[in-house]
Order: sequence, then structure tokens, then C-alpha cells
Amino acid sequence: MTDWIGKRYWLVGASEGLGRALAERLSALGVELVLSARSAERLEELAATLPGRATVVPMDISDGAAVRLAAQQVGQIDGLVFLAGVYWPQAAQGWDAEQVEAMCDINLTGAARVLGQVVPRFVDRDRGHIVITGSLSGFRGLPGAIGYCASKAGVMSLAESMYADLRGTGVKVQLVNPGFIRTRLTDKNDFSMPFIMEPEAAAHEIVEHMMTDRFARSFPTLFSWVFRLSQFLPDWAYYRIFAPNK
Repeated sequence: MTDWIGKRYWLVGASEGLGRALAERLSALGVELVLSARSAERLEELAATLPGRATVVPMDISDGAAVRLAAQQVGQIDGLVFLAGVYWPQAAQGWDAEQVEAMCDINLTGAARVLGQVVPRFVDRDRGHIVITGSLSGFRGLPGAIGYCASKAGVMSLAESMYADLRGTGVKVQLVNPGFIRTRLTDKNDFSMPFIMEPEAAAHEIVEHMMTDRFARSFPTLFSWVFRLSQFLPDWAYYRIFAPNK
């Protein structure tokens, strides 16, 4: 069980959706928060509604210099939760180079930029808590998800490598892989989204995981097994099920 009171956590991607819901839940537990995203206005509005102390540090994670400056402003923290991400649904036939590059740059390289400022500090102190947000879509390539699947697979692999290196040290690394969450991003989808969750329910899952010593948690549990078991299917079976010929 984690003693939250007095701990200071940096939430990157906190202005809306899952990030906002997680900020509300952690603040209610007594965590002091540093809120980052691109929109200072949304962050200020969120901070004003939280029951606990919250500092706003706007940041564009596509800009390395901005990330370094923000990390200096944030100062010492006990934990980092990386939730930032962008998404556009698209198939290879409708490849939009700008959008695909943005998904890779924000979702994966953006995470690396932020972690590059945090991990060395935690390692030097031999203390810290890192929570990375992956996705069920990162387990294996899916149709209509050019860019997004690849970026989330990269984030998940990054978390796995950090965990492999840091397990047994004072730096705790965790990975959460949610399914569909009702946000501005999933509003772009025009297909059925099984087991879609509200942000508050997903935030509850994440906080519950943060209170454990386990590395990874994928949810909703039943839906997650579809993706996790798909890794064991041979290619001919996987693509016949998940990407049948039109």
C-alpha cells in the first residue's frame, strides 16, 4: 500500500480525459501534483478545482528545450505519470504523414524526452515511481491504426526495458495498458468500441495498480485477454481474425 500524503507527483498529459480524472483521484488521496500539458488555461482550471495542492507547468513535449525547462521548474518529485498522447484513426491506404509523425513524436519520443529528465534523477537518488501509459493496441499491429499502434508498442517496450534495468532498485516502474476510454480522442472513432470505460473508472484502475508492486496491468481484464492472447496466434490466424480481406 502506498502512503500518498505529502508525495509529489508530476502528471504529464493532465489537462483532460484520463489525465484529469487521475489528477482528481490522486489529489483526493493527499498527493501534491504538478500538472503539465500544452494548455495552461485548462491546467489552471483543473488546479483550481482540486482538493489538494497543485502547481501548473505548461509544456510542449514535442520540444526538447521546453521539456528541459519544464523539468527544471518542476524540481524534485516523488513520481511521474506519463499520460500524454495524440491519436488519429487511419489505415495505410489513407496515410497522413503529418499525423503519423505526430503520433510517433508525441506518444513515444515525447515520453523519452520527459523520462530523460526524470530517470537520471531517480537513479541518482535510488528512489522514485514511474508510471507509463501504454495501450491494449500496443500488443500487436491492428488495422486502421497506422502510427498509433506502433507508438504505443514502443512506449510499452520502453517501460519493459526500464523495469528490467531498475527492478530491485529504489526506482519503481509500472505500466498500464487501457482499452477504449471515452475521451476526445476516442470520439474520432466511427466503429464499435467494446468495453469502453469512462475516464473516472480507468483512473481508478490506474491508482489501484499504483498501490501494488506489480509491473503491468491491462484493463478491462476480459477485453485485455483478447489482445494478450493474440500474441500467441500464428500470423495466418491472427490476420484472418483481426484483419480479414475485404
